[in-house]
Amino acid sequence: MAKLKYKLLPEGMIGDIHIPIDIVYINYRDVTAANIMPKQAFEAIAKTSLNPMGINIFDPDSVCTTSDGVMVDGTVRFMAAADRGKFNKDFGFLEAMEMPYSDELIKEEPHMFQWKKSFDGRKLFRGPDVSKKIIPVHNACVTGRACNQNCSTEMANMVTMEEIMLPILGQQEIINNGNVLIGYTGQIVSVGVGMTVPELSGRLFPTRQFKAGDTAHACAKRAKNLKETVPCLACDKKTLAKNIIKCLVTGGIPGGNIACSPAVLTIAKHIGAKIDYGNITKAAYEELATIGFDEDWMKKDLEKMTPEELIERADELIPGLEGAKKYKVSDIVKECEAEI
Repeated sequence: MAKLKYKLLPEGMIGDIHIPIDIVYINYRDVTAANIMPKQAFEAIAKTSLNPMGINIFDPDSVCTTSDGVMVDGTVRFMAAADRGKFNKDFGFLEAMEMPYSDELIKEEPHMFQWKKSFDGRKLFRGPDVSKKIIPVHNACVTGRACNQNCSTEMANMVTMEEIMLPILGQQEIINNGNVLIGYTGQIVSVGVGMTVPELSGRLFPTRQFKAGDTAHACAKRAKNLKETVPCLACDKKTLAKNIIKCLVTGGIPGGNIACSPAVLTIAKHIGAKIDYGNITKAAYEELATIGFDEDWMKKDLEKMTPEELIERADELIPGLEGAKKYKVSDIVKECEAEI
């Protein structure tokens, strides 16, 4: 019988962080090589365990955007939630919708200038087709105890109500057998994830609700506490720096055409990239000020360095994640096979 390879980050403790459900990654290349449909892959892997499980099919050959508008290699094309060996056929599956390139898209979503400049010819996937999903507004898959939400960037155990944040670049590192950081989201990232860009059928929002320079949270001092104590699995900060710098040097402007998250602002100031301070909204400024990115910080010069120097010092210079420890993916993720 044929086998399908997959990667498993099992429920349990990593250091002092609890992974609330089994987290599974499948390479889309392996799905196509096996000549099966994504739902068949999910069914095969769901049968391997009775545990609650979030399952993602990651396509390394397509592209997507981070929540702050940085375009990156690879994305989750298909996602599911499984429990007790199966996934709910109505609520347990979502498929990301391909976004075709057009001049109108670039006009409505200025951060997409990166597509032609850095990823010309690649297919783009973000969130699901809203006309095809049953759960309104929220992009989530649910089966029993397992919830795979915000298009695979958060997972939760619906009984214990424990959750984990899974930024897309951390998922990319799992597929690539790189390095990940595991810690608590903390106040800086809690504020940062609210700094988004306008996207149609986005991973988080179905419509273009928030322009670059604005905040989706809009809750002032409370923003830093929204995700503060939630565990987070993210990429190595060198990987984060490389991706943000690539965006900045090709024309990304924090507050202008990409979001004003703390990491983006910090990197931009260090490498001397332009920042559109005048386009950052009052609500965004209020949230940033609560984590030390106040008016004085905005006016202050940071040490100037080359992109290469910043990448080398990324762990030291890029803020975010509390108590995070670095792990080799091969040390914490199991290589598994399922019968198909």
